Amino acid sequence: MPNEQDRDGDFDRLIGFLCFWLTGSDDFCPGGSIYENPKEAGRFLSLGRRVDLYYPPSKRSRNSAPFVFNQESFEQNKQVSIDVLPEECLFEIFKRLPGGEERSACACVSKKWLSLLSNIHRDEFCNKNTNLSVKSQDETTEEQEIESCGYLSRSLEGKKATDVRLAAIAVGTASRGGLGKLMIRGSNSARPVTNLGLKAISHGCPSLRVLSMWNVSSVGDEGLCEIARRCHLLEKLDLSQCPAISDKGLAAIARSCPNLTDLALESCSNIGNEGLQAIGKCCPKLKSVSIKNCPLVGDQGIAGLVSSASDVLEKVKLQALTITDVCLAVIGCYGKAVTDLVLTNLPNVCERGFWVMGNGHGLQKLKSLTVTSCQGATDTGLEAVAKGCPNLKQFCLRKCLYLSDSGLVSFCKAAGSLESLHLEECHRITQYGFFGALSNSGAKLKALAFVYCLGLKDLNLGLPVVSPCESLCSLSIRNCPGFGNSGMAVLGQLCPQLQHVDFSGLEGITDAGFLKLLKSTEAGLVKVNPSGCVNLTDKAVSVMAELHGWTLETVNLEGCRMISDSGLVAIGENCPLLSDLDISRCAITDFGIASLALAGQLNLQILSVSGCSCVSDKSLPALVKMGETLLGLNLQQCNAISSSTVDRLVEQLWRCDILS
Repeated sequence: MPNEQDRDGDFDRLIGFLCFWLTGSDDFCPGGSIYENPKEAGRFLSLGRRVDLYYPPSKRSRNSAPFVFNQESFEQNKQVSIDVLPEECLFEIFKRLPGGEERSACACVSKKWLSLLSNIHRDEFCNKNTNLSVKSQDETTEEQEIESCGYLSRSLEGKKATDVRLAAIAVGTASRGGLGKLMIRGSNSARPVTNLGLKAISHGCPSLRVLSMWNVSSVGDEGLCEIARRCHLLEKLDLSQCPAISDKGLAAIARSCPNLTDLALESCSNIGNEGLQAIGKCCPKLKSVSIKNCPLVGDQGIAGLVSSASDVLEKVKLQALTITDVCLAVIGCYGKAVTDLVLTNLPNVCERGFWVMGNGHGLQKLKSLTVTSCQGATDTGLEAVAKGCPNLKQFCLRKCLYLSDSGLVSFCKAAGSLESLHLEECHRITQYGFFGALSNSGAKLKALAFVYCLGLKDLNLGLPVVSPCESLCSLSIRNCPGFGNSGMAVLGQLCPQLQHVDFSGLEGITDAGFLKLLKSTEAGLVKVNPSGCVNLTDKAVSVMAELHGWTLETVNLEGCRMISDSGLVAIGENCPLLSDLDISRCAITDFGIASLALAGQLNLQILSVSGCSCVSDKSLPALVKMGETLLGLNLQQCNAISSSTVDRLVEQLWRCDILS
């Protein structure tokens, strides 16, 4: 029986042969070449399917018999002996490969070799010193894909997402410190990603920190358990539409990955309360949780997670779940570290849930609250939340039909630290609530937005006397069709320090209302967006340019079809700081474009003239001149501009991105 020393010697010779076969050199053979004379390498012959023999030099015998060439025999004897080695031998050989370059070369030989290499854990290689002295162009490119966080990232989508590719990634990145971030979006329908692919990643990439899988139905608990078994540095886990993963896999992650900080679950039909409770108990660094449309998740899971991670959990997002008021009560009591809370489409949460959450006095650090499609967001519930969250700075309310004017005013009075208020599709809010919120929001409100609130319309009744909001600098009223000139006049009196205004889609506004706002604003407007205000004319644009041209940086006049060249002349003469101008679908001609080009102080970077049918090839010289500073130019649906003109612009304005 051969002893252990003999077997090690046999393996060393096999490794030497493998490296000689791959690289044409015997430098990788431990101990150097097995031949004293290099010419003797030709005497290493095969004596069958399992035996190799080295014979000493001898005299060559003379044989005059004719040589008969048999092609079948030649093809059979041509088979390389390394191909017939059992997997156990190949496994031992691969473990002794000296560096990542050689392992990658072996992985390219066949799927069998790739599979074997991908099942070797990085710590199992006998020689851990990776040879990176020679780098191919592909390797250099891969190393350049290191993110700012300092680790390699790979993303597989659709047909490219297969087990074979995951195995190749595991082998290829192992010699570069290992993969840090892996994203899988869907999988190949014929060869989908399975547990074997994640097993390969776990073997080759123990340094994995971020794992994201979307719509991967063939990966189950076994694959996630493999990740948990070896990838103990995992920090972020994102699972979406992974029906084969259950509480078992999530619990394995919880027990083995104590560094987990971010967990996101969406449409995972088999993950429920048990997995979330395990995460809360075993992950002391958990900071962010997002759970959406997981039917098995209930009050017990959310309550267990929040109460266990009470001191560290900062961000919570709950959407389309069957949780009740009990869950919000737990958040209100144990959310001591929560700064961001998002509640969306929670049909079983009532007014009592919001009231108890606010009166729990645990959300002292809450800074941002977003509530969407929750019937419990009533006047009483939201007022309690405002009183119980003294540091609340940002509040966003969408599609909540039970909030009234008085409720909004009460909320603004109670939220003394509020800096940003956003209401969308809250149709019970009228101008009384709007101006009441402005005057009762204290001295910290900086941004106010109302979007598609159908109740917000001009009222002929007299509004109560309200004090101005000196702190407000950003105002957005979008797609509220009833808001018109009378509302604009009051805004000018209440908001003298506005810098950013967005009135897109307010078709009821005319020059009269817009001019009152322009003349009342003292600070100087920086960003103005009256896109879709079809009744504004050149007069409004000219006054805006004259009064605020020294501060204007962004102007969006898209769809203001009554604005023509004279408005552009005023902009060119008075707006030296303007960098972004959108005049799409306006009554602009070549003369207007030329006036912009002749304005010596104008330094536009972004210009959009999409849908301006009167702008033609004659504007080529003006566009080329402005191209000295332009970085973006939109010429889409400019039917009077020919393709040849566009080609010339692309050629001459090489720094500028051109849409046509």
